[in-house]
Amino acid sequence: MSFTQSTYTAISVGDTGNKWSYIDKQLLEALGVNLNTHGKIPDVVVHHVNQNWLVLIEAVTSHGSVDAKRRNELQAIFKDSTAGLVFVSAFLTRKDMAQYLNEISWETEVWIAESPTHMIHFDGERFLGPY
Repeated sequence: MSFTQSTYTAISVGDTGNKWSYIDKQLLEALGVNLNTHGKIPDVVVHHVNQNWLVLIEAVTSHGSVDAKRRNELQAIFKDSTAGLVFVSAFLTRKDMAQYLNEISWETEVWIAESPTHMIHFDGERFLGPY
C-alpha cells in the first residue's frame, strides 16, 4: 500500500496581542504575497506544499469567523498569491461554532478542536459524491 506524504509549512502565526509572533516573509514573497505590516492578517497561515494552497486560519477566540466581509478582505490581502487560498474558521467547540453559524461564509472550511480529525465544508459541489 502506498500513501502520499503531505507537506505543510507554517508561514505565519500570531494573535491580536502579537500578530507577528512568527512569520516567514521570504516564503510569502516566493508565493507572490507582500504583506502590509498594518494589514489584518489571519491568525495562522500554512502552506500545503503538495497542493500549493495557502490555508488561512482565523481562531475565533481572537476574532470572529471567516464571514463574507473577512473572506473578501483576505482575498484582497492575498490577491497576488501564486497558491490557491483556503479559508478556515477554527473553533474550540461545536457550541462555539453555533454562535457564529449564520455568519460563516460559503466556500470556507470550519475546524473544531474537540473533533480535530474532521472538517466542515461550507459549500457542497466540490465534495458532492460518495465517500
